[in-house]
Amino acid sequence: MEKEIERQIEVIKKNTCEVIEEDELKNKLRKALKENKPLRIKYGIDPTAPEIHLGHTVPIKKLKDFQSLGHKVIFLIGDFTARIGDPTGRKETRPILSPEEIRKNLENYKEQVGRILDIDKTEFVYNSEWLSKLNLEELIKLTSIFTVAQILEREDFSERYKENKPIFLHEFLYPLLQGYDSYFLSADVEIGATEQKFNLLAGRTIQAYLGQEKQVVITMPILIGTDGRLKMSKTYKNHIPINTDPFDMFGKIMSIPDAIMKDYFSLLTDIDLKTYEKLIKENPRDAKAMLAREIVKSFFGTYEADKAEEEFNRIFREKEIPEEIPEIKFDEEVLRADEVEILELLWKTGMVSSKSEGRRLINQKAVKIDGQLISDPYKKIEIKDGIIVKIGKRRFFKLKK
Repeated sequence: MEKEIERQIEVIKKNTCEVIEEDELKNKLRKALKENKPLRIKYGIDPTAPEIHLGHTVPIKKLKDFQSLGHKVIFLIGDFTARIGDPTGRKETRPILSPEEIRKNLENYKEQVGRILDIDKTEFVYNSEWLSKLNLEELIKLTSIFTVAQILEREDFSERYKENKPIFLHEFLYPLLQGYDSYFLSADVEIGATEQKFNLLAGRTIQAYLGQEKQVVITMPILIGTDGRLKMSKTYKNHIPINTDPFDMFGKIMSIPDAIMKDYFSLLTDIDLKTYEKLIKENPRDAKAMLAREIVKSFFGTYEADKAEEEFNRIFREKEIPEEIPEIKFDEEVLRADEVEILELLWKTGMVSSKSEGRRLINQKAVKIDGQLISDPYKKIEIKDGIIVKIGKRRFFKLKK
């Protein structure tokens, strides 16, 4: 039994930042093996955005490790706590989402998570099922567990307090409700990013206060985004969504700075450390291509990964146009004229979300039409079939009448 415990500990600790406490985890594993009862592993995510990105997959891959060891994964979707908004890492109050926005964001979550986890062995729960039923007396009891000073110790709150930025009372409730989730679910282990440590520890505190065995807390590293500076986040526009096409994912991974390649290899692939360290040192470009291929393969399969790499090489090495380009029809209003302003064309065909975005892209020298760089947003071009528009490095469109 002890050998099996050590084996599981080795798998569990890989790529983690902290295990609080490791001795408690060993005891839980010992009891689980003795009673043939899997541990309950909790991971929560608030549906504050419509898609999951590679940064989210770091803790989700750790859930996969637990599944491979035979434990029960409880994937908590915080449809109730999303109405508050997690203040972690925020220098300002998050906007409160409406039930409609939350419902829309939930639509694709299971499908996206299913690309990593075994869905049949994953229990999805929604914390609105119990948190919406908490009465005022129970809520007051929860608030009595913590002092205001303890809550203000959080870095994000303390910074806002020092800068005289508002902290609203509902934000104080977030870690308490996340902790109550752990109590309600009888979680043995909770996994989260390092910045979630305060919220994760709140679960231990609440469980102990309410007479339940404390969960073990496992913190995971935060994945840096494509800019190489900030954590991956849609807010920072440096994220790589998993609900995208293979070519887009491949290209975005190829755009990351060399300095963060090791983290991506370690956290997102199963490639041996010596293998990728050697390749990064000898040929960073080939190393990055291997990284991109491995990550794309894990979500889309070998065929699509190879196809994405061939397409990427064709465009960026050989400066060719992709074989398959999405076709867009000219707007009916545009077709009434023989010519159209480029800015109007981009906007009316939906290639940009607004005219201001179109101007910005043109000013950044990010728009080409039939291979010609566009510098004047008001220049007119002839309306004809087959015009190729390139926006940025990877977006191509073919215009049809």
